[in-house]
Parts: sequence; structure tokens; C-alpha cells
Amino acid sequence: MVSLRARLSASYMWSILISIIVVGVLANLFLERQFRNYILKNIENRNRQLVSLVSQQYSQNGWSGAKIADIGITSMEEGLFIRVMDAEGRTVWDAFTHNNGFCREMIAHMAKNMASRYPNWRGSYMESEYPVTRGDGVVGKVLIGYYGPFYYRDTDLAFINTLNRILVGALLIALVFALVTGTVISRRISNPITRVIETAREMAAGNLKARSHERTDIKEINQLVRSINELAEALENQEKIRKRLTADVAHELRTPLSTVQSHLEAMIDGIWEVDKNRLKGCHAEILRLTRMVKDLERLSKYDSDRVILSKKPFDLNQLAEQVVTNLRPEFENKAVTLDYSGEPAVLTADEDKISQVIINLLVNSLKFTPKGGSVEVNVKASDRWVELQVRDNGAGIAPEDLPYIFERFYRGDKSRNRSTGGSGIGLTIIKAIVDAHGGRIQVQSEVNQGSCFKVILPKGNGDISK
Repeated sequence: MVSLRARLSASYMWSILISIIVVGVLANLFLERQFRNYILKNIENRNRQLVSLVSQQYSQNGWSGAKIADIGITSMEEGLFIRVMDAEGRTVWDAFTHNNGFCREMIAHMAKNMASRYPNWRGSYMESEYPVTRGDGVVGKVLIGYYGPFYYRDTDLAFINTLNRILVGALLIALVFALVTGTVISRRISNPITRVIETAREMAAGNLKARSHERTDIKEINQLVRSINELAEALENQEKIRKRLTADVAHELRTPLSTVQSHLEAMIDGIWEVDKNRLKGCHAEILRLTRMVKDLERLSKYDSDRVILSKKPFDLNQLAEQVVTNLRPEFENKAVTLDYSGEPAVLTADEDKISQVIINLLVNSLKFTPKGGSVEVNVKASDRWVELQVRDNGAGIAPEDLPYIFERFYRGDKSRNRSTGGSGIGLTIIKAIVDAHGGRIQVQSEVNQGSCFKVILPKGNGDISK
């Protein structure tokens, strides 16, 4: 496996390398074409200049062979070989006649230059003919020979080679720059990720208090750090809940088991007589254990991914009003006022399970509302959703308990008094049913001021839980 740092560095280098190669190839192709056109035009211009110089050597007395020789010798050094002829076709001056060996050597040198640039080059000796006129008549002609169709002089090759060396040098410099830049940038990216990985490993090893404090200018890394920290906090909270759940369940099991055990041992040892009242006490504790097992079974049944719904259209307003009517005597027995208001709110849902949601919310409010308090139930609807609201002025919920009230067996009452604490699964079941319907449940509460639970459900088969 390759590290992120190595991949980033390699990607920078490959990007620069490919870019320089592409630029180099395109530059060579473009410059090659432009330079070739320049050479051809340059050859033609030099030829005409040379013809002009030679033409000036003609006078009324005829051609000046000495001056033409000077021009011819100079042009030979530039790879141009002239031959001047008069009007009758007689040769006035010929470069090959003057110095045939030097001319052949220059042609061979130019062929070598072209072959060094183009391995498959096929060139040959060429001549261009230009007439020399005076007045209305032709007084002669100039033939200029050269290696064609074009050729590079030493200075031309030096220019091309220098350009290629510059491109190679730029490539090497760019690669070094890419390596340094890639290493620095990849380190800035990979180092925070590496430290976040270490934090995750600490969490996996059991240190749920581990947190990452990385701060970068890279949005995605900051999001990763925030997600890891949120995960650590969630896992730490779940661990606290798990430990508390273990303690609660152990307490719930230990108390009735200890009672039954002590009573039975006392009767077996003859300390107590076996009578109906003592057997009833043992029986009551056994029933308590049975209820707890049933609570666990109910909780398993209402896991959000296992809730089976039997949906049909019904009016939540009528259902809630009926539940309020059925539970009103219990509120009156405790001297708690129960008020209801609502409006038609037809939705498609599981009527029995929604009824259980309403019952659990009302029982929960009654449990934590003191004598003389009040509970208000309200139902309203919109185009897409319906809302059930249960508000009381009871004991309220502490801020530190609010995030966990829907967790299994969680009870804010640390005394575990069953008269107020319950088994701790009522709200868990409510949330499981609401989630299964694609709805959401919200709670607002203040200690000693009361609580307000809002259940929002979609009218159809939509999902408004997010």
C-alpha cells in the first residue's frame, strides 16, 4: 500500500512532467514549422541580395570578374555557391571552378547538420537561376547553388539545441519544484489525517475521552476532525448509558431476587413459618421480575428496524380525544387537570401504535405532574403533517438528562424510585414508533417548570424525520 503523502507527491511530479513534455513537444513542433519557414524565406532573401550585389558588377565594359570573385568567395562560406554567366552563355565566374574541394566539403557539412537533426533526411544539391537585365535586354544570369530544399547552418543548429536544453533544464527545475511543493503540501494534508487516525486508534483501544484538536485551512480535514470528535463523544455517552443500564438492570433484578431468596431461606431454616402472607410477598416479587422481562420483550419488539406497521387512514383528533377520555379518571384521582383541544387531522398510520404513543405520553406526564398540576393535549394539522402536543407543568427534565431520555432504561431519577422512575422504556418505545412512521419527536423542558413533547407525523407515506 502507498501512503497518501507518496501519492500526492507522485501526482504533483507526474502532472509537472506530463505538462512539460506536452509543452516541449508542442513547442518543438510549432517552432520547427516556424523556423523552417524562416529558413526558406531567409534563403530566398539572401539569394536575391546576392543577385543584386552581382548585378551591380556589370557595367558598359562588361562583367568585373575580380569583384564577382570576392562576392562568390564570401558567399561560399555561407553555403551559397554562385555561377555567373554572360549573355552568350560564357562563364564569368564559378565557385566550383574556383575551389571545388571547399564547395564539396561545405555541402557535406550541411548534409551532416541536417542528418543530425533529421535522421531520415533526404537532401541534395539544388540551384536557382536569376536573370540579370539592363534596360530591355538580358546581359547575363546568376545561378546560386545550395543544399536543399533547405539547410541549417551551425548557428541555426546551435539555436535549436540551446532551446531544447532550456526545455530540459526547465523540466528538471519543475520536477524539483514539484517534488518540494508536493512534499510540503502532502505533509500538510497527511499529518493532520495521521493524527486523526491516532485518535481513532485510541478510541478503538478503549480511550473514549480521546479527542483530536487539529486545525487546518482544509475544509474536508476539519469536517473529518469534527466527525471523529462527535463520534468519540457519542461513543463516550453510549458507554455511560451502557454502564448505567447495566447498573439499573442489576439493581432491578437484585432487589426482588434478594427478597425472594431471604424469605425462602428464612422459611427453609424454620425462622419463619410458611404462611399465606409470606408466600404472597414472594409471589409479588416474582411478578415484578416477570414485568421486567415483559418490558424487555416489548423493547425488543419495538426496535425501529423491526416495527411492523398496519397503516390505514384515521383522524388523530378523534383518537387523541378518545384516549384523553379514557385516561381522565386517573388524572382526576391524582387531582391533575387534563385539558384537550384539537382540529381534524386525518393521516395514514398504524392507529393502535399511535394510540400507544398518546397513552405513554399522557401516563408519563401524569407520573411527573404533582397534585394540583395540569396537562394539556393539542392536535393540529397542516398540508403535509399532523402534530400532537402534550404539555405539563410538572417536575421537568434536567438539561443534562435531555439528550438521553429516549435511551433504553434511562431514568433521570437517580434514586430509581419505581413510583416515579418506571422501567425507563416508555419514551424509547414512543420514539421507535414515531421513527417507524417517518416522523420525529421533540421535547422542551425546564426543571420544576414542566415539559412539552411534540410528535410530528407525515399525513401520507413520506418521511419528515430529518
